[in-house]
Amino acid sequence: MVVEIAVVDAELAALYNGPGTESAPAYERVKQLIVSQINAGRWQEGDQLPSENQLVGALGLSRMTINRALRELSAEGLVVRLMGVGTFVAATKTASSLFEVKNIADEIQQRGHRHRTEVVYVREEDADPANAFIRDSIRGKVFHSLMIHYEDDTPIQLEDRFVNPAEAPGYLDQDFTQQTPNHYLSVEAPLTRGEHVVEAILASPEECRLLHIERAEPCLMIRRRTWSSRGLVSAARLVHPGSRNRLEGTFGTG
Repeated sequence: MVVEIAVVDAELAALYNGPGTESAPAYERVKQLIVSQINAGRWQEGDQLPSENQLVGALGLSRMTINRALRELSAEGLVVRLMGVGTFVAATKTASSLFEVKNIADEIQQRGHRHRTEVVYVREEDADPANAFIRDSIRGKVFHSLMIHYEDDTPIQLEDRFVNPAEAPGYLDQDFTQQTPNHYLSVEAPLTRGEHVVEAILASPEECRLLHIERAEPCLMIRRRTWSSRGLVSAARLVHPGSRNRLEGTFGTG
């Protein structure tokens, strides 16, 4: 649903200028206004908010002020900004496993949502000796895939994966719109060991374009390597928009 700004212009202006708001900076008052509409259930998960230009007109503020408010709400995970499309009320952050190697399609389906994959490329390349991620384990040729995983219509993970041809010789022949690399590799070369490294990053301009996020949005990146009993199977770089994901895991013996 798109929020009809023409209907709520006067109400938004009244809320923005309501009692007790005068001392707060303008961008904070805009944030409070939007949050109040979300908390009241007036703007619900997936609803498209009024555009920056519409909010400028309704509230009589500068575009810079509105942009800052929306940018901060996006960083806080309350809204999702899709370049060239608009700003939407965010869903509750999706949870991704930290300590287990799970199939992202299964995780999404368990949440009652639809998974789909957009394959950017799957190809054979010369193994780059400068790539420390695979340098000591894969020599000669390497399979390289890049794809985006969607939850319903929202991109939630960029998967950049190198695969050892000796462990999965049929990798290039798979249709990864029908199964994920994780599913295929777990059958072809069952996992015996894994390694995770988690970092907070800013994605590259091309990655931002593919994930439909702005350049300033922080991301969570997992570097994941998996081994079978015969050797390294794959090395993946998984990039998650920070406003759309959280990582969780448990540990201990109790």
